[in-house]
Parts: sequence; C-alpha cells; structure tokens
Amino acid sequence: MSKKEPTKQESPEFITLDEAAAMTTGTRVTFVPGIPAIFAEALKNICFVKGVPLIRVLHPRMGIDEATGKDRQAKLYELTAQTSLPTMLHDEERPRNVWIEQLALAEHIGAPGTPTLIPDNFELRAEVFGLCAIVLAEDGLVWNMRILVDGPLGRKYGYSEEASAAAPGKIAEIITVLDRRLEAQTQRGSSYLVGDALSAADIYWATLGMSVLPPPPEIMPLTRQNQGMWKFFEANSQIPAIAGALTKRIEDHQRFILTTYCECPAVLGGDPL
Repeated sequence: MSKKEPTKQESPEFITLDEAAAMTTGTRVTFVPGIPAIFAEALKNICFVKGVPLIRVLHPRMGIDEATGKDRQAKLYELTAQTSLPTMLHDEERPRNVWIEQLALAEHIGAPGTPTLIPDNFELRAEVFGLCAIVLAEDGLVWNMRILVDGPLGRKYGYSEEASAAAPGKIAEIITVLDRRLEAQTQRGSSYLVGDALSAADIYWATLGMSVLPPPPEIMPLTRQNQGMWKFFEANSQIPAIAGALTKRIEDHQRFILTTYCECPAVLGGDPL
C-alpha cells in the first residue's frame, strides 16, 4: 500500500466545528492538534486504510469561552447530544460518535480496491466484532486503561479503588486473548488477527494498544501536547500484570500493522519536539 510520508515540518490544517457543520460534502472528523486521542487516531487509521480523505476539525475544548461567556462545547452538544471525540461528519448525513457506526460508514464510503475491514463472511465478522469489543467497548481494554488512575476521565468511566485495582488484570487478560489468537494464526500462516487478511480488529488493536504499548517516535512523533499522555502510556506498559502479557509477538504485530497500513509516521499537528 502506498503511503504519503510526511516530513516533520508538515502540519495538517484544522477547520472549526462551525465550518465543518456548515459543509454539505466531505468527511470531517474532530481532533485535538498534537494529541493522538486514541479513538480519534484509530478512526483516522481506519479511514486511511479505506482511502477516505479526511477534513480535520478542531474538537472544541471543555469549559467556558472567556470572550463570549458561552460553553465551548455547546455547538458540539447541539449537533451530537454528547461531547466526546471523535465526532465524524459525512456529507449531509447525521453525525457518528460510536466506533461501530464510524467503522460501518468508513467501510461504506471507502475507495474501491481498499481492504475490506468488515468481512463479508459472517463467521469471520463475528470474530472481528468480538475482538473489537474487548478492545473498544465497555469494560474493554481502553475502558479499563482509563480507570487506572483517579481523575476526571477515570471518574467518567466509573473509577473506584476496587475497579482500578482490577483493571490491570483485565487488560492483561485481553492482551493474552489477542496474543493466543496471533499464535494460532501464525501457525496457520496468517499475520492477522482474523482470517487471512487485514480487518478492523487489527487496526483498532494496533492503534488503541498504544495506551499500554506506546510505539517509538518514528511511528508516533512526540509533541509538546502529547508528552504527558505518552508518559502515562509508558507507565501503563510497566505495570507488572500488563508488562507480563506484552509479548514480542504482540509488539511485532502492532508495529507491522501501524507501519504497513496506517498513517506512519502519524501526522498530529501541534508543536513537534
């Protein structure tokens, strides 16, 4: 797959949410410049694989605008009845905020000849969505990663001392499920999590897995904005239960998917280091 190799000096253009909402054509996705918010980064990689050109939109920050006295996220809530990122807008269709709907849309509008990320075979499709769920859905890998520490995001996802204490074990169990599947797939001659071809499960795990297995700067560049996030992800990778589950096979698969199919190095905007 041919990829545009961005230079360190390149910076993507971002439009405002008001501009994105006024548009009637094109695929628009909200991002925070300089920060690889992993659900947004995963959607970017899904769209990259599917050949869907993205218009990057500034995700409005939380809080009150000092100049206007208005909630910065009021427009986002008006459009989507929620404030999480990423929001995906396409042509004049309704906004999508749930990963499974975003994936379905990307599959539908993808360019001819691009990989099929949702298998046509329903048995394989069930496997793909099952693996995606333990990574993305409630009580999955990312959910448990977010409750590792107490804070606004952790509390949003149900942080408690008991839940936080259980989270590393759950994350390790999920990684082990993926690792055993990769082992079985390798024995049958496949480099992918499901079947013999790339699927959404590979893209989602490789990207969201950064939260416990951060890749090197040549894959995910460091910025002034993402330094703190990367320290948190590095700390996650060193939690004993998680570190014990992170095999070389898991790491090799992540690197293979990110460097072969995804935007690499990632283009984030912000202030590169």
